[in-house]
Amino acid sequence: MDLEIIYEDNHIIAVNKTHHDLVQQDITGDLSLDQKVKAYIKEKYNRPGNVFLGVVHRLDRPVTGVVIFARTGKALSRLTSMFREGKMEKTYWAIIKNKPEEESGRLLHHLERNPSQNKSFSYDHPRKGSKEAALRYRVIGRSERYHLLEIDLETGRHHQIRSQLAHIGCPVKGDLKYGYPRSNPDGGISLHARQLRFMHPVSQHDVVIVAETPSSEKLWNSFKFISS
Repeated sequence: MDLEIIYEDNHIIAVNKTHHDLVQQDITGDLSLDQKVKAYIKEKYNRPGNVFLGVVHRLDRPVTGVVIFARTGKALSRLTSMFREGKMEKTYWAIIKNKPEEESGRLLHHLERNPSQNKSFSYDHPRKGSKEAALRYRVIGRSERYHLLEIDLETGRHHQIRSQLAHIGCPVKGDLKYGYPRSNPDGGISLHARQLRFMHPVSQHDVVIVAETPSSEKLWNSFKFISS
């Protein structure tokens, strides 16, 4: 089974998601990540019957990186609240071709979701039905043709990073939906959920979960990191 477990205890399990994986089953009927994790737990711990697993959050299908699931009802309730209340520190890495005007900064836009297109549009000013979206970014690496951004999310909107970066002329590499001219060979996009940091919902200790970048895309390893 294609499954990389990167953190596990009695209440939480975290996976390094590939760009192939759906976090939760949809109309495609494809085997989802939560189904794979349930099968892993059932086999590892020889669990009879159904295995409890709570979906705490999601990543877009073409995005890679950290996804956490809850193994208990208590953890599910508390982790869901952390995401909703902004108590989860979420860090992403993104490969872009066009460098932002500033090496670092804060993007504040108003996102309007179009369900029929499964797309979010960023605007500089509020619109009816739009929601405020904010993130901070900095350029942390360069290669011969691309730039590597580190992004800290302040809000968690639909396609937020993809939409906001496209709005400033810096679409994520491979993201055809948001204006990048070519797809990636593997079908994913170069956006990676690098790290989650939070207080453990039961033990209250600090948890930091880091996901390695996809080994299938060698470009990730070509960057020269910039000293901060």
